[in-house]
Amino acid sequence: MKRRTFIKLLAAGSVTACARPDHATIRGLTMGTSYTVELAAPIDDAMRTRLTQLIEVELAAINRAMSTYDPRSELSGFNRRQDLSWVPASQGLLEVLDSASRISTSTQGAFDVTVGPLVDLWGFGPEYRTRRVPDDEVIQRVRESVDYQHVQIDPSAGAIRKRDSRAQVDLCAIAKGYGVDRVAMILDRQGVRDYLVEIGGELRARGTTAAGRPWRVGIERPVERGHVVGEIVALENRAIATSGTTEDFFEQDGRHYSHIIDPKTGRPVEHPPIAVSVIADTTMEADAWATALVVLGPERGYALAQARGLPVLIVTASGSTFDVRVTDAFRTHLVG
Repeated sequence: MKRRTFIKLLAAGSVTACARPDHATIRGLTMGTSYTVELAAPIDDAMRTRLTQLIEVELAAINRAMSTYDPRSELSGFNRRQDLSWVPASQGLLEVLDSASRISTSTQGAFDVTVGPLVDLWGFGPEYRTRRVPDDEVIQRVRESVDYQHVQIDPSAGAIRKRDSRAQVDLCAIAKGYGVDRVAMILDRQGVRDYLVEIGGELRARGTTAAGRPWRVGIERPVERGHVVGEIVALENRAIATSGTTEDFFEQDGRHYSHIIDPKTGRPVEHPPIAVSVIADTTMEADAWATALVVLGPERGYALAQARGLPVLIVTASGSTFDVRVTDAFRTHLVG
């Protein structure tokens, strides 16, 4: 399922400028959404073909390892296991699970990759089901299997295991970011020095645009209809990701139910419409932290981000008005 994104690439190097002779654009589809690679310098056909092939192979490998939509993926196989024994895991899966575990610990479980069964229960998972509010008893029963500590990682042994046979892992809130980082790695290895990579609205930049300026991205407001760009940030050798409660949702009896589930309650987060943007060294970190801070909400999320020195912007909506809060670390990235 393709979810609405909150970040737009602006000014020099925009995604609409692919015909300009001073730079190049590579596009494709992955992870149920699209990817775009903006290069600040032109490339010949041979280089374009080479980069495209390398990117496609890498993204396909990530899907084979981490997709919950593909029953043949490595992660789907792990989820089907009922035993608690150690099983070998690919390097990519180990890296993502290890990063997820550290962010889960830092947020006291607000970020939790085992939330998948609850996501499925509310109708936001890979299998189609009618979206409606489940019974309280069912929510409680499913919630008992959700705990990030139910999955153990041993990077030195290259293995993972379940501590609870019911545990199911869903990497939708971190895998896109990892994909961006891997594409950036390919570009680095091929000698590309100025680029911006985007997958489903998660971005990572290096160097400058063709005009020699930092890459600029606009952050949209959390509105359910239309596109309203708010803050603009300059992205210099960093990554940015945004998560929000208006990306994917349903309404029942006049109430809004977001696809972002609070692992502690087993229910969609109940804050006003909210979007959180995080700047980090890697897109994987930015991706996961954005989701975690949405779960924590505008007050607890802001307090944690400020305390940890994270560059974070939090926007909450009340009707047509917005409350915008930025941490001290984020302020230096704002344009204007």
